[in-house]
Amino acid sequence: MKARFELVIVGAGFAGLYMLHRARQLGLGACVFEAGSGVGGTWYWNRYPGARCDVESMEYSYQFDEALQQEWRWSERFATQPEILRYANHVADRFDLRKDIRFETRVIAATYDDGRWAVRTDKGDEVSAQFLVMATGCLSSTNRPDIKGIDTFAGPIFHTGEWPHEEPDFTGKRVGVIGTGASAVQVVPSIAPQVAELSVFQRTAAWVMPKRDRVYSPARKAFYARHPAALHASRLAKYWLSEAFGPMVFLDAPRLSAIAELGSRRHLERSVSDPALRAKLTPDFQFGCKRILISDDYWSTFERENVELVTDPIEEIRREGIETRDGRLHELDAIVFATGFALNIASAPFPVFGREGRSLDEAWRKGAVAYKGLAVSGFPNWFILMGPNTGPGHTSVLVYTESQIGYALQAIRKLMGEGLRFVDVRQPVQDRYNAGLQRRMKYTSWASGCNSWYLDPDGGNHALFPGFASEYCLRIRRFEPREYEIAR
Repeated sequence: MKARFELVIVGAGFAGLYMLHRARQLGLGACVFEAGSGVGGTWYWNRYPGARCDVESMEYSYQFDEALQQEWRWSERFATQPEILRYANHVADRFDLRKDIRFETRVIAATYDDGRWAVRTDKGDEVSAQFLVMATGCLSSTNRPDIKGIDTFAGPIFHTGEWPHEEPDFTGKRVGVIGTGASAVQVVPSIAPQVAELSVFQRTAAWVMPKRDRVYSPARKAFYARHPAALHASRLAKYWLSEAFGPMVFLDAPRLSAIAELGSRRHLERSVSDPALRAKLTPDFQFGCKRILISDDYWSTFERENVELVTDPIEEIRREGIETRDGRLHELDAIVFATGFALNIASAPFPVFGREGRSLDEAWRKGAVAYKGLAVSGFPNWFILMGPNTGPGHTSVLVYTESQIGYALQAIRKLMGEGLRFVDVRQPVQDRYNAGLQRRMKYTSWASGCNSWYLDPDGGNHALFPGFASEYCLRIRRFEPREYEIAR
């Protein structure tokens, strides 16, 4: 396909769908390229047992359309992956978005030249667009640890981020789970009842808060249907409650952290009766330094007779199973990597070349940076959704995404309305903004001493925003032309 569009969007997850909908409202000709065969992004690819969102479903919903909010009824407080995927498909159908999405198509290169982006795909498409929007997210490439002997294992190896569509049968099998992060706390309780033996290999313990999940009753759903204002008030209350909880997560404030840690320790005491096992499951770092996990049944799963927590480091994977440093061989029939994703903000997801042929990898050789997480100097008319330093540590990612799209569309309206050729954020503006963020990072829990996936090898944090979601949304409320170089 050879075509010209005003806007090309890469990715048909929650961000890409909303960007396409808003672009259409402005009358822009747009095209979306999506690697998968369906919409949903994260919730299309992640389908492992027990997968669900750790943000309340009412918060993990679009806020832009009142009718959409009223017609969709979540079944429980924390929605499962299948329900979230149904929601994404409902949105795509509701606004007839699929006709502008090219599925099973990967973008392989994007090059800027004289006011337009040339976009190439693995299907041979050569598309020209005035604007290019990255809606690929920062967590899309699975992280597979380089463990000695991984290719020698005789049984199947699975990764939670690349789960097969045909559900594996673990009944009566000896299964090893490597990792104790966000996906592990969901998959471990889900498969424990069906396996013969489950060995969970833990490198570091994690802070886990109770989820207190519940199914929404028909009466509650009917009440919200009759009283839209009550639904709006409930969503607003949940948002501000998460904002109030935020400082316990992102500030390096031991007194605040101690409040949350106490709640987590009590949850552990209620879940696990063995003091020795509780000690192994208790973190030795400050609350918030690593991702906070939410689960009602993860810790209690280790009380089962067929489940073992292994804390000795992995030495190598052998044909028969996993050998730990103490010399013990854990014989296994299958291995599950619950090791999450590689943070995709150190390099471009595909070759991107801006003004004067400069590559994005070169621009980010000292770490990924962007102005307000959205625009990169030297790459005109190019916007990243959930780019560097826009990750939330305490609330819904959609709060950030919807605000970012509003900002990008202001820039697009400015350019289209005045017949401009490009807008490109000024380098000094970008540098000042990011210097300010990094100065604040030393006061956050993420810099309090633990080794987390938030941090670069040099200790820099280019992943998260060091503050409230409301602060970030205020910062990007208005597009300021003076901060950009504008070509007429």
